[in-house]
Amino acid sequence: MGSEQSGRGIGFALAGAFFYGFNITFAKISAELGVQGPMIVAERVLVMIAIGLVLALLTRSSLHVVKGERVPMALLGLGSMGVSIGYLSSVAFIPITVAAVIFYTFPILIVIASPFIDKKKLTPAMLGIVALAFVGVVLVLGMASGDLDLRGVALAALASVSAAMQFFAGTRCHKSSNAAKIVVTQAIVLPGAIASVFATGGVFSMETQILAAVPIWLTIGGFVLGFVFQILALARISATVAGLLFCLEPVVAAITSALVLDERLLPVQYFGGFLVIVAIALTMVVERRVAR
Repeated sequence: MGSEQSGRGIGFALAGAFFYGFNITFAKISAELGVQGPMIVAERVLVMIAIGLVLALLTRSSLHVVKGERVPMALLGLGSMGVSIGYLSSVAFIPITVAAVIFYTFPILIVIASPFIDKKKLTPAMLGIVALAFVGVVLVLGMASGDLDLRGVALAALASVSAAMQFFAGTRCHKSSNAAKIVVTQAIVLPGAIASVFATGGVFSMETQILAAVPIWLTIGGFVLGFVFQILALARISATVAGLLFCLEPVVAAITSALVLDERLLPVQYFGGFLVIVAIALTMVVERRVAR
């Protein structure tokens, strides 16, 4: 059963990484059509709360958070808010690629913190795998030149720390229903999402909503599926393994941008993607051995 659960968790994590990576390209298209990131975050939060309520109704699941999981659930929501707001806000001060490289240090943070939080021994093999994955991510994203505004660096770092917290918290919410996880966490994100819309001067316009309807809903759909699969994965595998598997996200984003936006990838980016895939394969091998 342990091996079967682990296998499902790995599959869910890879699916979540795929959909998270898929939605980023369409978020960029939406922004170019006049609908900025904070507005989409607020809209997708409302959509996810509605989906969670419908799921609870269809499956007759309780929205009650099990006693003992209230703190992890709150941390899961705060982590989700930190990722959404910190990551999106950072790109106003620093290049997107630099923000992404800083953000994707979260698997390293998870591996380093795991011995203290999960009481798991930090093995040289796992350190090597996370280093390989990070190098691959850096090669895929590249390091853009330009001045680094400390505000942007701080916000991207906040997003990275929030992601690590999100992964650890998610592995500690086993008993509460998936509907409860969706509704409660997104209800925590909602105030921050609305505040970020006002802070960035966002204005809801039906004209731009209609103009950008397709990329908006592809962005929201990708995020919804990514978040759901992330929740399912974290109930079955460790934060360390999940964090490494989610390094697939920027690879998918780069490939999607190349296909949809006709952005050309350099040979070094393909090599970086290869390194990430190798790291993911090694992670899967290690996890399956542990599960057995």
